Amino acid sequence: MNRLLVTGLSGFVGGHLRQRLAGGDTGWTLIEPQPHDLLDPASLDRWLESECPDAVIHLAGQTFVPEAFRNPQRTLEVNLLGTLNILQALKRQGFTGAFLYVSSGDVYGQVAEEALPISEGLVAHPRNPYAVSKLSSELLCEQWSYCEDWRIMTARPFNHIGPGQADSFVVPGVAMQLAQIKLGRQDAVLNVGDIDVTRDFLDVQDVISAYLALLEHGRSGQTYNVCSGVERSVREMIEQMIGLSGLDVEIRQDPARFRKAEQRRVVGCAKKLHKETGWNPGVSITKTLQAVLSDWEARVVEK
Repeated sequence: MNRLLVTGLSGFVGGHLRQRLAGGDTGWTLIEPQPHDLLDPASLDRWLESECPDAVIHLAGQTFVPEAFRNPQRTLEVNLLGTLNILQALKRQGFTGAFLYVSSGDVYGQVAEEALPISEGLVAHPRNPYAVSKLSSELLCEQWSYCEDWRIMTARPFNHIGPGQADSFVVPGVAMQLAQIKLGRQDAVLNVGDIDVTRDFLDVQDVISAYLALLEHGRSGQTYNVCSGVERSVREMIEQMIGLSGLDVEIRQDPARFRKAEQRRVVGCAKKLHKETGWNPGVSITKTLQAVLSDWEARVVEK
């Protein structure tokens, strides 16, 4: 079994990745995390000194955009300097394997409709400190790919959803409200923001499959979109969730929830990922939404 080190295992994707690896059919065995801080190189050295991995998926970072606006310095420190620290710690241990940096489709920024679907060749124009930190880290990893005898790839995931995600995101936020309504804890009204936009949603399990495929087949120095390639209306997603819940509810838009400079349409192109790894999404959107609803019904009952 190849040894895999994953940063950010306590996060949404990290938790699902841990479960996948525990199944034992991925060909990877997880190097268990030890107490560490991306901004403390000594703690990273202690984590790596017992065994050097064959591959790394670097998920960890400050990922909340509003927090990035509140504290851009901290976001840049954690995301950029933290990435540099893990790269240097791996080099000190003699690492020579595959390193996957998980960035974000948010780096593309505002994209004109005529440029859709978004491909990796589109010039990135980040519009928030989080996206700036991610693009900066991408460039750092690209530079390292020229200097080190490793395979270093970047993944740019678009919107991904699944059980366990925080309700600060639109789909789990709606699922949480529907669960509250079903239990009689909330009036039969869904409070939402601007839902007349489109997004490219992908199930978290398909995201993980893409990351593992890139560890096996990704080319060093390359960037890959991780997306469904399907443009979905957020309103239609919410209406489908209402139908799956069996509830009769009103959708009420709250202008206070609207975001400035909102991208109206988003859809990515994953042809490069498919061509070079054979990856394709395999989980239907209906199955994903049902899983998110079931998860929130269980979570709300426990409160």
